[in-house]
Amino acid sequence: MKSLAMIPARMGSQRLKQKNLMPLRGEPLIVHAIRKCLQSQAFDEVWVNSEHDAFAEIAEREGARFHRRPEALANNVATSEDFVAEFLETHPCDLLFQVHSIAPLLTLDCLKDFVHAMQAQEVDALLSVVDEPLEAFCKGEPVNFSLERKTNSQELDQIRRICWAVTGWRRDTFLEAARAGRCATYAGRIGLFSVGRLAGHVVKTAEDLAIAEALYPLAHGAAS
Repeated sequence: MKSLAMIPARMGSQRLKQKNLMPLRGEPLIVHAIRKCLQSQAFDEVWVNSEHDAFAEIAEREGARFHRRPEALANNVATSEDFVAEFLETHPCDLLFQVHSIAPLLTLDCLKDFVHAMQAQEVDALLSVVDEPLEAFCKGEPVNFSLERKTNSQELDQIRRICWAVTGWRRDTFLEAARAGRCATYAGRIGLFSVGRLAGHVVKTAEDLAIAEALYPLAHGAAS
């Protein structure tokens, strides 16, 4: 079973400019993801997927491969489904694992456990989730509790928030849906894999990056 890791990294970003190049512990975010994937030894190949030469140079230096996506798939209109499908059309495999550089607190062990879970389960997509055992609203309406009574938190149905730290897809199922014009991200049988709150921390803003910097030793060990 051929398993590929793909790290998406476009140069443009709206909330935190060039976030994949922002330094964390002295290295760009993208470097942490590349090294994690390579150190895991869980993948047959590790790819960086970007439109920009800066990421090609980093991938080559770190020992990963580089896939150059079309410029049209690097703007704010293109969706992840677009560039994932384009990548899969080019690179045959059984399973694809998208590992986000913006989830730098995802540990090596958690990544390996996720890959093993995807390989062992009969699912077409495996989503990383953070379990939230607290009351939640959506559009002003309660999701997992009633306004008619106060429920103890241990009795609540947990909200399982997709964090996208790492995602697994079965190539054939994804491409079949994409070619048919259907949603490919959630095609077929869906599995959920719980990751810790730290692993599910995603860097979107400067504040998020500062939090990741502060919590990095807690996630990866004081000596990291």
